[in-house]
Amino acid sequence: MDTYMAADLPFHGSPVVPEMCDGSKSIRFQCRKGIACWNACCSNIDISLTPYDILRLKQRLNLSSGEFLQQYTVPYELEKDGIVGVKLRPVENGTACRFMTPEGCGVYEDRPTSCRYYPVALLSMRRQDEYTDTRSYALVKESHCLGHNEPRELTIDEYRSEQGVAEYDELARGWRQLILKKKSSGPSIGKPSKSSLQMFFMVCYDIDRFRAFVVSEGFNELYDLDMEETIEILGDDTRLMLFGFRFLKQVLFGENTIPLKEDAATKRMERYRDKLQKMEQEAVERRMAEQDGMYEEPDA
Repeated sequence: MDTYMAADLPFHGSPVVPEMCDGSKSIRFQCRKGIACWNACCSNIDISLTPYDILRLKQRLNLSSGEFLQQYTVPYELEKDGIVGVKLRPVENGTACRFMTPEGCGVYEDRPTSCRYYPVALLSMRRQDEYTDTRSYALVKESHCLGHNEPRELTIDEYRSEQGVAEYDELARGWRQLILKKKSSGPSIGKPSKSSLQMFFMVCYDIDRFRAFVVSEGFNELYDLDMEETIEILGDDTRLMLFGFRFLKQVLFGENTIPLKEDAATKRMERYRDKLQKMEQEAVERRMAEQDGMYEEPDA
């Protein structure tokens, strides 16, 4: 039996209709100013952000990625004791979106992916024996939303085009593949180290800190990037983000697409072997000390 991994499958009591469909499915929906439920969905938010969402919002607000993360987001676990996601922080002591205004969304042109999709849910899935993900969709029907009663029908693909979702999906696909690959790999790749979790967070969400990392001496001693490519990557947030996904695939899963400098790679392997030998020697010494302790004469 084929096993699929989904980002957000419906659960008991969920407003997500438990029926997966493709983009040709027709839905009945319209959100417009003047509808009785206007701004209701923005008054009680639970909005996860993709790396591209963060990139767009931090640029709009003229903030560094670190400033945006600190002021507007909260982290959450995408999996227990594993990689972390980021959500929009609501208003102080409340549940409403900080970008909500009486006229609607204050950052509408740069609104996050999940806001663009609503009331459609994207289910990003991957077979365990495949390296690419597939998309399915489901419909979200919340009791407060009256948009489902509006006399307008269109397909999910038409709705996605209308909402400008295609660009957001394409630019977040590498990130989703990382998450799905990690979830489907499970114990086979072991529990992520603290340093790898920190690396994942920096590369995916703190793009300005990742840029500083790419220009660091340590990075350039190890990776053999073409100068022209490096300049193009560093000069464009989107290209840097996509490069970051490549970098994480290499670091976390060994998918080598970024060339290593031969001398540096050899030295790094030597240091790794030395570290392993030291750990093995320390383990042997501990076992010997424990055995010696077992045969010591007890105090009189």
